[in-house]
This record gives sequence, C-alpha cells and structure tokens, in this order.
Amino acid sequence: MPSEQPNSSQDIPPQSPIYHAQRGDLYARQELIRQYEEEFTCRMIVMIDPIIDRGVTMFEELIYDADPLEDLHLLLHSPGGDGEIAIRLVRAAQSRCKELTVIIPDMAKSAATLLSLGAHHIMMGPASDLGPIDPQFFINNELVAAKDIIAAVDDAATKVMSSPETYPVYAPLLSDITAIMLQQARSALERTSDQLEEALKSNPDRKPNDVTKLKEKLEESMIERTATHSALFSADDATEAGLPVIKADPVERQWQLIWRLWAKYFALGPRLYEGIYENARVSQIGTYQ
Repeated sequence: MPSEQPNSSQDIPPQSPIYHAQRGDLYARQELIRQYEEEFTCRMIVMIDPIIDRGVTMFEELIYDADPLEDLHLLLHSPGGDGEIAIRLVRAAQSRCKELTVIIPDMAKSAATLLSLGAHHIMMGPASDLGPIDPQFFINNELVAAKDIIAAVDDAATKVMSSPETYPVYAPLLSDITAIMLQQARSALERTSDQLEEALKSNPDRKPNDVTKLKEKLEESMIERTATHSALFSADDATEAGLPVIKADPVERQWQLIWRLWAKYFALGPRLYEGIYENARVSQIGTYQ
C-alpha cells in the first residue's frame, strides 16, 4: 500500500527555505499569537519598549485594522516613560476594540502603569509588577525618574552652596541636567494626578463616580506613598486598590500560552531592549531608530 504523501500546502511554509530559517523565531512567536487569538477569541498585540513618542506610530501599525467589535489583548513590558504618550496609546487602543485587556508577564512601570489603568482588565501573574506613577526622562540614553532628577539637583545645589570647593564633584551631574529639563521634570510631577484621572477615564465603560473613587485610592498608593521608581505594586496590591485585575493561575492554559510567548521574547537577549512591536502579521524590532 503506498505511503501517504504530505500535503505540501499545509506542511511547507510559503517562504523560501533560507528566508524562513532566518526568521524562524519570529514565525514561532507569531504562530503562538495566532494560537492565543483563536483560543481566546481576541486580537493580540505585543509592545516591549519604553513609552515615548517614537513608539506611537509603531503601536498604530499593530491596531490600524483592528475590529472595534473584537476584544484586544495587549502583552506589555515597559520600564515606563512619558505619561502623556501612555494616555495617547490607551485611547488609541480603546477606540479599536470592544474590551481592552493589558497582560503583564513581567513589569509595566510608571507610564506603562498609566496605560494599564485605562484597560477593562489587567492580567497579572505571580511575579507581575506595576509601579509608581513617576514621570521619567532620558539622560545619557537611560530613563531617569523626575523625582530623582529634582532630588539630585537640589542636593547638589545645597552642598555646593554650603561648600563651594565641592563644585568639581557635582559639576558632571549639573552639566547633564539643563534648567529646561529640570523645569520639565517639575511640570511633569505636577501633571501626575491629572494624568492618573485621564488614564482612568480612557476606559469608556468606567463611570465618573468610579473614576473619582479609584483616583483617590491610587493617588495615595501610587503617587504620594512611593519614594522610588522601583517600588513594587503586585496583583494583590492592585486588587486592593480597586483595579480590575485578573490574577492569572500559572497552571491554566491561558497563562501557559502567555508565558511561552514571553519566554520567546526574553530569549532574544539584548534585542529585547531595542523596541518590539508585533502581532500575528506585523513585526517591528528597533527599525524605527
């Protein structure tokens, strides 16, 4: 009896062998995304990047053709960034979906927390972490918290005034931070409470009274009480604050798929920090620089 021949249309990728082999990791990630979408009836997008203006267009690339009657799941990993950009992103996402779920496999700090606050649901695992709503700025290609900028300059100025001979010690710090940057840091801190409210209002199904109550709770826990950008805010903390958290069960199918996908991004090593925007059809890694 003749052996069955494989169906070439199903078993052989449409790309040429070398092209497919060179991009095998990408196709494996996109296949996991498609699998997740099929099983959980949604559109899935991935954003791994600081929240700054360069990513707005890349984010739009992921959702420009999204079905507004379909749920949108955003896998988000970010150290934070610009709160104003975060609000633009969550508003864009909400306008393209029925319900928005932000999935945090690892961390979504500061401005990324703001983005998450505008979602219908925030899915967090045992080690997932939100963070203080703390504006950040790039200094020497690194994100630095506005609070830290102001504190460092104030401390240096005080010490130099009391002991002028110490100026050479603090000169490098003071030369990195301009007067304009310092004023921007102060202005950003003053805007934090307003940004919190705007993020919460980005969920079109959240009632005004709920926005007010959530804002009062979160101002205390995410703005006033936290002294450092690295302060932790777990799924339990977020639930206690009244946020719509889905505490993922690590053994359940949904989180297993999410974690396998996240592991593939983590395995990219240094490329993880180049800026990644992907869905089942689109992939942009660092190409906007």
